Amino acid sequence: MSREVLRAIVWGLLVTAVLGALILLGSRNLAHFDAALVSYTFAILFATFGLTYRYSMWLSRPPTAMYWRRGWQAFFRRGLRLQNVGRWFSRVVLDIFGNRFIFRRDRLRGLTHLLIMWGCIIAVAITFPLVFGWLHFRPVVGDLSRYEAVLFGFAAFRFPHDSVVAFFLFHGLVWASILVIAGVMLAMRRRMRDEGAEALQRFAEDFMPLILLFAVSVTGLMLTASYTWMKGYGYTFISLLHAITVIATFIWLPFGKFFHIFQRPAQLGVSFYKDLGRAEEPALCRRCGHAFTSRRHVEDLIEVERQLGYRYEVDDGRVEHYQWICPPCRRASFAMAQGLAWRGQRGGGPLATPERPLPMPVHANSGLGEGPLDEEDAENFHP
Repeated sequence: MSREVLRAIVWGLLVTAVLGALILLGSRNLAHFDAALVSYTFAILFATFGLTYRYSMWLSRPPTAMYWRRGWQAFFRRGLRLQNVGRWFSRVVLDIFGNRFIFRRDRLRGLTHLLIMWGCIIAVAITFPLVFGWLHFRPVVGDLSRYEAVLFGFAAFRFPHDSVVAFFLFHGLVWASILVIAGVMLAMRRRMRDEGAEALQRFAEDFMPLILLFAVSVTGLMLTASYTWMKGYGYTFISLLHAITVIATFIWLPFGKFFHIFQRPAQLGVSFYKDLGRAEEPALCRRCGHAFTSRRHVEDLIEVERQLGYRYEVDDGRVEHYQWICPPCRRASFAMAQGLAWRGQRGGGPLATPERPLPMPVHANSGLGEGPLDEEDAENFHP
């Protein structure tokens, strides 16, 4: 067993044990724990171990480990900590909770992701405390017209059972299900009509998560319909069906596309790493002399490639390594190498080597809409 696997197992067991201890403490030694929900609890504990294990293995990969380390170093860089806190808050609100980076690609796609994300957030915020026994509601002693919310064994607040607060609290999962179903329908529409998505999509990665979310939401709404309008008809069967879909979703979490939910926050560290790179010395292309990224990025990339066993050193002492060549010049170098090979096959002499610096290559057939896609592309686009 490798060191990375052993470390991931230990982290998985540790985080799962901590969650189990919090369940015991929050439910007051299971005094407020609903035994009917024990299957949900074990599914969540399994998902916790699997997610922690996979996250640890993901962080052990050289590229991820480098970004992770550099991201924290950039965030806590002396003189920029207070400014970075403000940037962190702004990016969490706009990019994570507001999905700004997806809206920039397509508004309908951004709306789709936003509906699914907030539906899931609302559902998790309601169901997890209830399943773990951290939250429950009880009638107020001496006043049966009011309910009392008990959080971690302590009375939190009271509200009338026929109030707006009660309506939204007790039907919160209904609103969450409606949001998720709307988002899933939009996502399925894109999967069936967008040619780019059709060319790349796979059932396990693209359709299975949507099917699971849809099944959980629909069966949850069926439960509400059963006890609200059908006098409990079919409730036992529907509750079992709902439990199966929820448990299957939790078991799927560590293995499918849902894992990106836990990867995405780490992208904030990459953004701070890029901020630091913009403020530091740029890397100049050893062929055309243009700045194309940060010097730190090139040096880190060379180090990661060596850790992965890739060696792209160049015999030319002025170049040293292939990563010191900007992307446009790499494409031009490839074309020149092909030209040299073709010229040699036809018996021609070597191509003349022009004096440095060389102009950065540009597209020969520029078309409508070609060029930078966002801020980062604009920074690395040098016509």
